[in-house]
Amino acid sequence: MDLFKNRLIRVLPLSVLAASCSTADEAPAEPRPNIVMIVSDDHGLDDLGCYGNTAIHTPNLDALAAEGIRFTNAYCTSASCSASRSVILTGLYNHANGQYGHEHSFHHFKTFETVRSLPVILTEHGYNTARVGKYHVAPEEVYLFDEVIPGHSRNPFEMAVNSRYFLAESSDSPFFLYFCTSDPHRGGGVVEDDPYRPDRFGNRDDGYEGIEEMIFDPDEVEVPWYLPDTPATRAELAQYYQSVARMDQGIGKLFEILKEEGLWDNTVIMYLSDNGIAFHGAKTNLYDPAMRLPFIVKMAEGKNNGAVTDAMVNWADLTPTILDIAGVLNAELETRRTIAGDTGWSALPLFDRFHGRSFLPVLEDPDTGGFDEIFASHTFHEITMYYPMRVVENREFKLIWNIASGLSYPHASDLWESATWQYVIDSDIQTYGPRQVADYLERPEFELFNMADDPYESVNLAYNPAYAGVLEEMKEKIRLFQEETSDPWIIKWTHE
Repeated sequence: MDLFKNRLIRVLPLSVLAASCSTADEAPAEPRPNIVMIVSDDHGLDDLGCYGNTAIHTPNLDALAAEGIRFTNAYCTSASCSASRSVILTGLYNHANGQYGHEHSFHHFKTFETVRSLPVILTEHGYNTARVGKYHVAPEEVYLFDEVIPGHSRNPFEMAVNSRYFLAESSDSPFFLYFCTSDPHRGGGVVEDDPYRPDRFGNRDDGYEGIEEMIFDPDEVEVPWYLPDTPATRAELAQYYQSVARMDQGIGKLFEILKEEGLWDNTVIMYLSDNGIAFHGAKTNLYDPAMRLPFIVKMAEGKNNGAVTDAMVNWADLTPTILDIAGVLNAELETRRTIAGDTGWSALPLFDRFHGRSFLPVLEDPDTGGFDEIFASHTFHEITMYYPMRVVENREFKLIWNIASGLSYPHASDLWESATWQYVIDSDIQTYGPRQVADYLERPEFELFNMADDPYESVNLAYNPAYAGVLEEMKEKIRLFQEETSDPWIIKWTHE
């Protein structure tokens, strides 16, 4: 039974590749589009106007959605900054690319040196590549861009202005711009006169040049279903909204520059978040608030005109899709086939296969079928937060395998210190969103949810005899997923 292989990129016969692919020395007949990938930091699905939030202010991203295509079922594969970004830029789950957790400080996780990343591949095929803002992956030789544009990652307006020269000078070759804000990640100070000191999400009393800071009333924010509705939560959401609004302004400036330079029509723009918002129940988890994220794509010439798709895609699909848009996916697959040599594709090292697949057909036709299942893999956030989880989710069911069940669920340092969580501790609140606090901290080995009937993931069916058959089927899907993606943690089925 082949439950995962249909998601893997397969190499075409060399005779077909030779006829269909282009190389750096053989330019495609049609001009290739420019590509801008915008990655925000800890931005949730519920927190854009175009996704239904009437209290927040995101006119520029809402306008992008009105011109492009908006995904309602797009997922990260690991709800942690470095790990997620490594998947975005390689098309490989982080259990295979080596970026098991955070790159910075003493965490020190790094991608294997032999991995071929998106910017390197695009450079090889004639794209000018540049990055600006948050990076958070390593080593640099794996994730090498032609240029590093300066700019404060908390001031996306400055990032956009500083990117103009790169955009303007790329008229002779297509470009790839990786534009990554640190908004709306937690950090940047506290409000001392508030009893629960909400983290300011990068907001400063003196503001940022070029940004008109927006202040939100805690009484008017929309508390998402997975958070407790408390004064502390509302205070933090108001600060978070301010950070989102700042990010949207900077993105709007980037859009303005693209139009002024005559680049808008032939530029593909993708907007996404690395993982869910930095609150318990979202970030570092693999519940849907952590995984299911905003994703908007404007194709060249704006052909989608506000379309919406429910195709299920994840961040492992991004690199193969971008290479497909650039017209070089088959050429890259041929390169990887050459690396394999006489041993054949099946014998390629674990980091030489893409784990995702191109969803370009969905961008051409939002109603394209066959995108009905996703997988996820999380192992670390901070070095002290070992808690591996593997997930399969489809239109009806979702299974989470908590490989480290028996250990208490670990807290990210910024989430533990947050006003929202400290309020829960101080008030001895027993529930957190749809689940008991105790159930959040101590998790069973398997969590099975009927997503069609229980989208809040509140009723675990894994130990209900009526769902024993479903449980076994979903467990087998995870096991085969691990086998196909060379997951070291596959040994946990028999080892412990």
